[in-house]
Amino acid sequence: MSRVLLITGASSGIGAASARRAVEAGWRVALSARSADKLEGLVAELGDERAAAFPSDVTDFTSQERLVAAVRGHFGRIDAVFANAGVGGAPGGFSAAPVAPWRQMVEVNILGVGHTLRAALADIKAARGHVLITGSVAGRRTLAGSMYSATKWAVSAIGYGLREELKGTGVRVTLLEPGVVDTPFFDEPQPHGLRPDDVARSVVFALEQPAGVDLHELVILPTPPEQPVE
Repeated sequence: MSRVLLITGASSGIGAASARRAVEAGWRVALSARSADKLEGLVAELGDERAAAFPSDVTDFTSQERLVAAVRGHFGRIDAVFANAGVGGAPGGFSAAPVAPWRQMVEVNILGVGHTLRAALADIKAARGHVLITGSVAGRRTLAGSMYSATKWAVSAIGYGLREELKGTGVRVTLLEPGVVDTPFFDEPQPHGLRPDDVARSVVFALEQPAGVDLHELVILPTPPEQPVE
């Protein structure tokens, strides 16, 4: 029976693109996000024999426990989890940015990852499976006045800490750290950014490595636009 990948933040962008690529590679996918309508649309596209929708909220640990139980009940197993849900903030830095989005970023980008992992890890350990986490190049470089960057540094720390915790269990941990991706995450189009499918291919690349290969980090950046020749 084909393996099962649980994806949070699956209703659009990287999550939805990864679901498409995973199904193409033979996986079954459990799709989770807050938007039930978008999830059901994606299930209709992928086929209900390969995909199922499980609306949930990563900021609520009980919701993540229910999510994992529902996925296990539906598919009978969970072989990999992709903790992908995330949100951005507003410009202005620590000097002038509105503070309200900070709490949401911490709750989704940091606690949300922790909640998903805490709920799913027993199943992943039993499967000797795979954990993938969407970090960011913003979690590797210093961005001036960016609370979003601070949350992604925390996500990098989660990935590193989890890898140490799971040593010897057979579970692999991969941090995906993209640069700018042209998704609804941004208010304005990002014409020179990556496309969601660019990251999705890297997700499946990591998942499809043989058991003896553990890809710790994948930094995925857009090729700089060509400059005119003078």
